[in-house]
Amino acid sequence: MSLQPSPTAARQIVWPTVVTIISAAILIGAEVFGAAFAGGWALAILFGLNDTGAHILQAMLFAIGVFIMAAFIRAAQRVEPFTRRA
Repeated sequence: MSLQPSPTAARQIVWPTVVTIISAAILIGAEVFGAAFAGGWALAILFGLNDTGAHILQAMLFAIGVFIMAAFIRAAQRVEPFTRRA
């Protein structure tokens, strides 16, 4: 039994899928991160925080946005795999 992958098990990148998912991620990322910064600014005003508090709140919401984007990419890759067998 060989541990080498067989030539028939070669993988090819499915470029249309990759481009579609990356494009959707850019669009959704702009919305998520824009909402994080605007929401942090609005919440800081609502709670009467100074500039430092607003930046900390924005950073926390930005981190949540990164988590959301990573989850989106993982879910999209499960639905539309980036590779296929050749």
